[in-house]
Amino acid sequence: MKRVLTALLAVSALAAAVPATASAQSWNGRNNGAWMSIDARQAMLDRRIDMGIRNGTLTRREADQLRREFRDIARLESRYRSGGLQGWERADLDRRFDTLSARIRVESRDNDRRYGYGYGDGRYNPYRY
Repeated sequence: MKRVLTALLAVSALAAAVPATASAQSWNGRNNGAWMSIDARQAMLDRRIDMGIRNGTLTRREADQLRREFRDIARLESRYRSGGLQGWERADLDRRFDTLSARIRVESRDNDRRYGYGYGDGRYNPYRY
């Protein structure tokens, strides 16, 4: 009987600890199955937009639109955090970050280049041969 109570107590302690960890962090499947905090995820998305501008895969207009959406999410996050971040707020932020991440991926792969169509994409280079 003592073993059963000890095991039950250990399981309940673990169950109580898991939601607290999950609400403070976000799942990131591309990070080798690790959890990523909101701040780290924001920094990663910001870096992806910066890299898109630097390497020419994002036009200035695309980057401006993505940054505007990023700022809107950041403002919403600060509103959510003012009263303490709840589970549904975390899920809403995760969904919005997922949408922004997908938009960054689509915009950076749509072959709109800042120097015109086809520049630097490796498909056609008249000086190559």
